[in-house]
Amino acid sequence: MTRPEAREQDEQILLEGPHSRSRDFLLVLRAVKDFITGFRGLHFVGPCVTVFGSARFKEDHPYYTLGREVGAGLAQIGFTVMTGGGPGLMEAANRGAKEAGGRSVACAIRLRHEEATNPYLDRLVKAHYFFVRKVLLFKYSYAFIALPGGFGTMDELFEALTLVQTGKIANFPIVLMGTSYWRRLLHLIHRMEREGAISPKDLSLWLATDDLDEALAHVKKHTVEQFGLLGRVPRPSRILGEPRVPDPRTP
Repeated sequence: MTRPEAREQDEQILLEGPHSRSRDFLLVLRAVKDFITGFRGLHFVGPCVTVFGSARFKEDHPYYTLGREVGAGLAQIGFTVMTGGGPGLMEAANRGAKEAGGRSVACAIRLRHEEATNPYLDRLVKAHYFFVRKVLLFKYSYAFIALPGGFGTMDELFEALTLVQTGKIANFPIVLMGTSYWRRLLHLIHRMEREGAISPKDLSLWLATDDLDEALAHVKKHTVEQFGLLGRVPRPSRILGEPRVPDPRTP
């Protein structure tokens, strides 16, 4: 069995019910190792904004252009751009940040049919388990921007909404870019509210827009101003380990 196949088997075993205590203990150790690696690798990257989006849109797609613009805009107001590290719109956001002179990081997942990580990263950590990766994507971010995407993007978007809704994280801004793509999903969410599955106030958890300036202003208002972050235009020569802006979550 190859190492990627063994990793995938470990992931499946984790979700297949009780096992021997020693086997479960080894799985816990692997998860702990992933957490420690992630914490050490991302501790000094500075306040981040995580950008979600599909890995399947190519460079010639309008969504790719949008992703580059989002990454550049976030870098210009002082944030490190974090993604899942893959190609497509994740690459676009990382690329835009790098081209604007900002910092670009990623937390990727190890898969059996693993795609290469994109080349626009200052720092990369990899996790064996999706739940570890998700914790890392949320732990270091003050805002979340969802570009068009598939199941993974939807998973991450609804995780962000649920965490804010339940108060597990602060009321960080969530932005959906590309209103035509999200329209039917938002119709469904509004139906949830009409049917009583969510409360009316939950409809204010996100901003859906096609206007990049509006998106960046929303992020800045609810992060830089609300949490005392001092955003400023980054310099290309900055050392990765040097925090760009004070992070109030760091003692």
